Amino acid sequence: MKNENLPEAGGKPEAQPVRDWVASTVRWGTLGVSVVVAVVVVSCATVTRTVVEMPTIPGAEFVGNQNCAQCHAETVRDFKTSSHAKLQAKGTNAVNLGCEGCHGPGSLHAQAGGGRNNILNPRRDAETCFKCHLDKRGEFSLPHHHPVLEGKVSCGDCHHPHKGDAIAGGGTHLASEHETCGRCHTAQRGPFVFEHEAVREGCTTCHKPHGSVNRRMLTERNSNLCFKCHFQQQTAAGKVFNGGVDHTSFLKRGTCFSGGCHEAVHGSNIGSSLRF
Repeated sequence: MKNENLPEAGGKPEAQPVRDWVASTVRWGTLGVSVVVAVVVVSCATVTRTVVEMPTIPGAEFVGNQNCAQCHAETVRDFKTSSHAKLQAKGTNAVNLGCEGCHGPGSLHAQAGGGRNNILNPRRDAETCFKCHLDKRGEFSLPHHHPVLEGKVSCGDCHHPHKGDAIAGGGTHLASEHETCGRCHTAQRGPFVFEHEAVREGCTTCHKPHGSVNRRMLTERNSNLCFKCHFQQQTAAGKVFNGGVDHTSFLKRGTCFSGGCHEAVHGSNIGSSLRF
């Protein structure tokens, strides 16, 4: 009987098994690539909005803002003016937005007539805020940051979640961000006889409020920060002038505020050169 799997005398080995294996590998590889592409296309094409994971409380259900108003009438009334109110959707399909979008489903809290252990309080846990503001969590993880993750400061110490703009100060507000920061940073608040004009613009002119890779949470390192406003001129070879003064030798000492020249960067009671 002739064995088809064996090569004939003097003939070459049969290559069919190898070709079958190659063809099978190509087919499965093509299928795998097609599945991955399909998943990517569907995931990108079917979601045209920001997806947020709503907070949860074991055993609790969403009941809507009207239940919150029974005890927190003033807060619910003022919430209409807040920045967060813009995220509130209407209708029964959006009952979980509004108060419960940050504080979690409130059925157990309402049934118990209040309590601290049956509702979420973002002041005690910033993770509630990070569900939407994920980029801020990253900033608070930078080397120099406000101690929010450590629990020493909360988002609510600087932001107003229930009334008005969440970012206090700026625009046409009577209160400025300088006043917001000055509640804690009293030494930098002043008043000073000689002000630093940048402070009038707001603390975020020089500082990143959530976190930075630079010391003091500065937006730029060393004298590069100062040169964003204080234009340097090079009118002669090897000479750097700033404000009409030759700063060539000064720049070698360090930064403008650590080189012993302008250490009172927020303001001074001594002179306009901002010194202690």
